[in-house]
Amino acid sequence: MESDANRHDGLSPTSNRTLDAVALSATLHCLTGCAIGEVTGMVLGTALGFSEWGTVALAVALAFLFGYGLTSLPLLRAGMAFAAVVPIALAADTLSIATMEIVDNAIMLAVPGAMEAGLDSPLFWGALAVALVIAGVVAYPVNRWLIARGKGHAVLHGNDEHGNGALHPSGAGREL
Repeated sequence: MESDANRHDGLSPTSNRTLDAVALSATLHCLTGCAIGEVTGMVLGTALGFSEWGTVALAVALAFLFGYGLTSLPLLRAGMAFAAVVPIALAADTLSIATMEIVDNAIMLAVPGAMEAGLDSPLFWGALAVALVIAGVVAYPVNRWLIARGKGHAVLHGNDEHGNGALHPSGAGREL
């Protein structure tokens, strides 16, 4: 294995600049899936007249579904078996999505009137937008911490804490 000092690109997988970039990419990736699911769940729950907690439950379920889906689809399209993809998606996304969902739903519930405001209300959309941005900010250090330890999205980006590929080119996952 090549030592960090001998790397030609000047950046080790755990250098601050590379780690920050991978963590940002992972956070934006998870935020995309969360936002799709969260917005869809909030819109459906609100439009269908669900209770606050019913709407939150739907939004959380859809956020996890879309989050895992955004990770899984490219791996499945690359020819990986579903049985191999599931543990990778779970390892890559679970803590990040859970963090975002706790934060954004807590904010939506805490903003007076946001959940009851209705789909035509700037209060609903403004609170949801702010909640998602704050959730992404809170999830960033979580993703950075995971990636620095070879966990989370490090399994997708092919680097563990020692600069080793977390996935073999064949797509077969190494023990995580």
